[in-house]
Formats: sequence, structure tokens, C-alpha cells
Amino acid sequence: MSSETPYLVPALERGLRLLEYLAAHPGGVTTAELGTLQLPSASLYRLLSTLVHLHYVEREEGDRYRLSRKLLSLGYRSIDEAGLTQQASGQLRKLRDRTGETAFLAVLYGREGVVIDEVVSTQPVKVTVQIGHHFPLHTAAPGKAILAFLPEREREELLRDYPFTRFTAATLDNATAFAHELETVRANGVAFDRGEELEEIRCAGAPVFDRNGRPVAAIWISAPRSRLGDEKLEQTGREVRRAADAITRNLVTEGV
Repeated sequence: MSSETPYLVPALERGLRLLEYLAAHPGGVTTAELGTLQLPSASLYRLLSTLVHLHYVEREEGDRYRLSRKLLSLGYRSIDEAGLTQQASGQLRKLRDRTGETAFLAVLYGREGVVIDEVVSTQPVKVTVQIGHHFPLHTAAPGKAILAFLPEREREELLRDYPFTRFTAATLDNATAFAHELETVRANGVAFDRGEELEEIRCAGAPVFDRNGRPVAAIWISAPRSRLGDEKLEQTGREVRRAADAITRNLVTEGV
């Protein structure tokens, strides 16, 4: 034990290492794969049993384990305490009213994004997403918006061996094409999803920054392609960036 950290609790340290590993593998892992943590088998079993009992981890068929939504809910509370959702809610409503489309707020969760708030469109045909929904980063406007402004080293680490799953003909399915896309997002401050996960859905997103200039979230609007053609999508992107900038100012003013 290091003289600089004389009060470490070994069992807690092992448990947190286990949670971090699970967070890095949102699809779940087997006990065999958890062997890379080099924990004694008995300790690993007790840790997993405890986390499952407390509902922080879910056990699935095939002896697979993954994080539950309980940890995610703790993260939401932390975000709320920092004032993100509170500071964003008014601008989301204004964005919905200006564009007529559903406005969303999301944050990173491992190598996925997760929806933490939405203000639903009043259109008879609208896009809605369940709070807590996870989405792939490479196809989603909010994912691109956050990734584009992360520190380069952190972004590279997050995207190392990233699975660029192809959903539609428009999906950016390789690292080179995605890197070029992020360069464009950094230059314009706006990210787009042009039917890259669902052919009929278009999205425009922009990053939200904290007082240290870190992209802590993204907002976006989503609508059917019939209402968001190329020209309208570009116009809407400017509205989204305007709202995102306003939320950033709110966060900086509040010292978040």
C-alpha cells in the first residue's frame, strides 16, 4: 500500500474497478472476460453477487453481467445537482417552440450517449425518445457534437477500436470518415444526423460547455425527413446552436 494513500479500502477499490470495467463494456461481459481484471475468483464472485443484490449490476443469460440503470440514475442526480437539466429546460422549450420539433438533452455514458431530458413537439407526427435511451455516438448528432470538442487524447481513447456499426447507406462506418465529420462539426459548431441510424429521421445538434470549456452535454432536435430537408436542416442547426450557447452561458453564470 502506498504511503500516500494509507486509507485505501481494498474491497472497495476492487468493486469500483469492476464497475469501471462494466461501464466500458455497455453490451455486457462474461465472467471469463472479467478475468482481465486479475481479481481472485472468490472475490470477483462476491463482488458481482453484492452488486447484483443491490441492483447496480444485472445478470443476464449466458452468465453475462452489465450495469443497470440504477447507476445511471445516480448520475442523473449528480447532473441535476450541477444544474444542467435545470439550466437547459427553458432553452429546450424555446427551441421546441421556434422549430416546432422535439428538443432533447443528452450526455455521454461510456461509449454511448444517453437521453436525459426532452421537450416534445406539438406536431401530430413527432419524434419522441424514452428518457434513459442509449444511442450510438457515430450516427447521432449529439454524439458527434460532444465528441468533436472533447480533448483530442480523450476522444482518441474513447474511439479506439470503436465499432462503427452500419445502420443505413448514410452511416459513417469507418474511423477516417468519422474523423473528417468531426472536423466539420468543430468548424461549424453544429452536428447533423442525415438518416444515419434511421433513414427517415433527421437531427441537428450542438454542444453545451461548462465553465472550463468542456463539452458536458449536447442538445438537438429530431424530426421526420419530410419536415427537415437539407436547407431546413441547416437553418434548424443554427437555432440549435443558438440555444446551446444560451445554456452554456447559463452554466457559466451559475458557476457549474
